[in-house]
Amino acid sequence: MKNYDLVIVGGGPAGLGAAVKAYDEGIKNILIVERDLVLGGILNQCIHNGFGLHRFGEELTGPEYAQRFIDQVKQRDIDVLLDTIVLDISPDKELTLMNQINGMFTIVPKAIILAMGCRERPRGALNIPGSRPAGVFSAGTAQRMVNIEGYMPGKKVVILGSGDIGLIMARRMTLEGAKVQCVAEIMPYSGGLKRNIVQCLNDYDIPLYFSTTVSEIVGKDRLEGVYLSKVDDNMKVIPGSEKYFECDTLLLSVGLIPENELSKSAGVKLDRKTKGSVVSDRLMTSVDGIFACGNVLHVHDLVDYVSEESEIAATNAAAYINGQLKEAKSQKVEVKAGTGISYTIPQYLHYDTMPENLTIRFRVNGVYEKKTIALYVDGREIKKRKKKILAPGEMEKIDLNKEDLNPEISEIEIKLEEI
Repeated sequence: MKNYDLVIVGGGPAGLGAAVKAYDEGIKNILIVERDLVLGGILNQCIHNGFGLHRFGEELTGPEYAQRFIDQVKQRDIDVLLDTIVLDISPDKELTLMNQINGMFTIVPKAIILAMGCRERPRGALNIPGSRPAGVFSAGTAQRMVNIEGYMPGKKVVILGSGDIGLIMARRMTLEGAKVQCVAEIMPYSGGLKRNIVQCLNDYDIPLYFSTTVSEIVGKDRLEGVYLSKVDDNMKVIPGSEKYFECDTLLLSVGLIPENELSKSAGVKLDRKTKGSVVSDRLMTSVDGIFACGNVLHVHDLVDYVSEESEIAATNAAAYINGQLKEAKSQKVEVKAGTGISYTIPQYLHYDTMPENLTIRFRVNGVYEKKTIALYVDGREIKKRKKKILAPGEMEKIDLNKEDLNPEISEIEIKLEEI
């Protein structure tokens, strides 16, 4: 196995976008490693439209969006290893890989881009009382069964969690002839996009119950039903509030977790909130020469932003490989998540190496109406923007201009304020 200047772990939208951009930045010796049999990642099972509005100015399905980048990878003749597992990444950037053709082997590139995406939180993390009958699936597993493998998980469905996958599967199961009883959400607000609530639930008269969770699963061999109960402010079930729903299928859409086991083995520092890497304004992790982008960095709401982020990581990785990435000499400046803000990406920057315009992405930690997003530098307000409504399901951004800063800055804070 020959060595490469750049290895990209993951052949989904983030990995594909990064490969194309790095190639166009002059890095020709690139390898994409993908554990699946085909490129495209999770987009292959997302057959609904709504992708590409920001990127291409038109609505595409997931496979169509992925294919545009797959075609660009093929046009550039970028090397790809499919059906290949990355077993380990060491802190000195040595990758240990395995596949059926080559067996176990190692590669030591000049730089690595982590683009492994995310996984669904399993039932085991929820501690739902009851037995373990057939018929309990994660929403993503059910999506693959229906859209790729051609199987119907069941006919009468309850969905726990109002993340985007759960909302989309409510509509998908309905269109395939199943009866979706309801969607239950433990939080007092939805974790999905507003447009998905309207198009996937409201348009099909599927009820959405907030502050509600599955308190018991009924059934031995096959799921027979579930009890839904209201929860209090501490997410504890309220006794006496339970209601029984007959169903043969329970779909869990209870959150996504960045796939960071390889990041841990490489010694990359992880963020407690995002569960992804802590990165600088260059999207470089705490390990020199290892960059991260896409859902492995933080869970995105739109794939268009994944592609945008992957290009930033690729541009900086290319500069790193070519020895053009300036060494940061100014102090590390924390980008602080203030009142109402859950996290920021990046988490820190260096004044002397940051771009002239830096986009900071963040999510709020609740539903807010009529608020101002304010950006402070060392306690001085330099930018603000009014918003009628803010929700955790939709990622926000604010641009930071280098000309608004000075070389001696020590802290940047983003927070919500009253209008």
